[in-house]
Amino acid sequence: MKDKNCGYCMRGELLEKFGIFICDLSVSSLILFKEQSKRGRCIVAYKDHVSEIVDLSKEERDAFMNDVVRAANAIHKAFNPDKLNYGAYGDTGCHLHIHLCPKYNGGDEWGGTFTMNPGKVYLSDDEYKEMIEKIKAAL
Repeated sequence: MKDKNCGYCMRGELLEKFGIFICDLSVSSLILFKEQSKRGRCIVAYKDHVSEIVDLSKEERDAFMNDVVRAANAIHKAFNPDKLNYGAYGDTGCHLHIHLCPKYNGGDEWGGTFTMNPGKVYLSDDEYKEMIEKIKAAL
């Protein structure tokens, strides 16, 4: 099931406002978050337009969480963060997704909750491409 107003469902222009599609995982999509003040920040979005993790069967939930772990491992390998924060929000989007937000000791917001979209760091197309290649190689 897809929602025609959802960037995670429709990709294209809606997704490009905030993210870049990296690849499909077993039951989800891996997306690079365009705002990169936390180098390597990504989103794992479930394949279907469901709002809550409790809307999934045990098998679907396990597969989704396995995708989250696979993406987290790739981020650790590619960018060596000191900590990875996980955020599951969606008050307005209502599409099940988890933000994977690398944190670096002594860096921006270390020791606190990450800002959803601080709007500080945007990269060139080549820099995004290089990051995506690193993530794919680490998957």
